[in-house]
Amino acid sequence: MRFLFITAGSLLLAVGIAFFLLPAQIVTGGTPGMGILLHLLFPVTVGVAMLLINIPLILIGIKFIDSGFAIRSVYSMILTALAVDLFGMYVAIPEIKSMLLSTLYGGIFAGIGVGLVLKGNASAGGTTIVAKIIANYSHFKPAQVLLFMDSLIILSIGLIFQDMEKILWSMISIYVTAQVIDRILSGRSSEKTINIVSTKINKIAQAIRADMNRDGTILTGENLTGEHTKQILFVVIDARRINKLKELVLSIDKHALMVTMEASEMIGDSRIPRGLT
Repeated sequence: MRFLFITAGSLLLAVGIAFFLLPAQIVTGGTPGMGILLHLLFPVTVGVAMLLINIPLILIGIKFIDSGFAIRSVYSMILTALAVDLFGMYVAIPEIKSMLLSTLYGGIFAGIGVGLVLKGNASAGGTTIVAKIIANYSHFKPAQVLLFMDSLIILSIGLIFQDMEKILWSMISIYVTAQVIDRILSGRSSEKTINIVSTKINKIAQAIRADMNRDGTILTGENLTGEHTKQILFVVIDARRINKLKELVLSIDKHALMVTMEASEMIGDSRIPRGLT
């Protein structure tokens, strides 16, 4: 399953580079962006440039990562590099004249690709390994190091080509890629987290269990002065059923306080187990 994720992700990353970003000369983050930059400056293909960057970075960080992760990462890097060059040489697609479409779809494909590679517990580029190494020997976080490296790549293409628009388009591409990676890794949950504060918490809890088949957690707290003890009901519910929950709570206690928050990622099941209803 890991290698299935890595293979699919590497090919999709190559599609994003070869079909959208490279023809529009838009730079993305990480080693794919560095590979595109080297290709634009020197007579070397993007795939070869990516390997020339990734191989030394892997060798530098080999003692900081386990062998399984290293093998999977090398497989992803080689497959991506080969696919980028082969797609460019043998697969012809109509020219995309819109910079916006090239930026968005390039970022989307790159984001899906990198996200799948990461789900396969591998790295699509050596910059991630370098970021981990720097983070180990400094107070910087890996994400901060990656952001700094991506910023250098973007500034480089702007300075070299004297084109401010290239910088702005590249920034959009990197942002889209980052958002898609986040969605791939954390998932898109339609659940909402609800905190209910009421003097009739037990009655509300029983109604939620009976009418909505959801379980929850009752917490005990105090007000800011510590004079009054309050009970808080924590429950996770599908976004489409929030209105029903509001009606249910307010029908029991019209003065109840409800706070709704996004549940960006949810593991497990908040429904009442069978046999306990």
